[in-house]
Amino acid sequence: MGDWAEGRNRKWEATHERIYDVAVALFTDEGFEQVSVASIAAAAGVSVQTFYAHYPSKEHVVMNLLLPEQIATLFGAPPADRTLGERISETVVGAMSAFDTEQRAQLLTRWRIIAGTPSLRHRVGEFDRVTALMVAESRTGGGPVRPVDLVIAGAYFSAMTTALLGWADGDGERDLRECLVEAFDVLAGAGADPG
Repeated sequence: MGDWAEGRNRKWEATHERIYDVAVALFTDEGFEQVSVASIAAAAGVSVQTFYAHYPSKEHVVMNLLLPEQIATLFGAPPADRTLGERISETVVGAMSAFDTEQRAQLLTRWRIIAGTPSLRHRVGEFDRVTALMVAESRTGGGPVRPVDLVIAGAYFSAMTTALLGWADGDGERDLRECLVEAFDVLAGAGADPG
């Protein structure tokens, strides 16, 4: 039973990756708006239904939305000596600084697509707001969300997006870590995170 489930998992991951690779290649060659889900599915050798089993929309191929469990693990209650903004900043900078060359190239390709597509530049703000809400909720343990947490998380994820868009607009010439730290430092310097 374990081997069967493991094999099924590997097949799912391989299909997921194939859809991603094909979609990104099509977006890069033809432009995001010109590529349909049906054309991605056909090029990946899967049905449209299979595409949607892997990605809720074509936007989700290039814009990742973390799961609530991942959010809780990464951004739950910060240690007493760290504010929410510091926790977000440290987590994001640490995670993206640890990317290897291939991961950084993949990230740059995704953000070039986002930066070059007006509808995605707008839509990424929606993803930021959803992520900020999940982060604020992860701090409450099921209680009401503190407006200050929502504002802080929203500001920090917006700063992250601004840094990534600038990095992609500059074709990845600047150091990614430097772009992120600079954006987060603006918020910290403006007193945007009282705790």
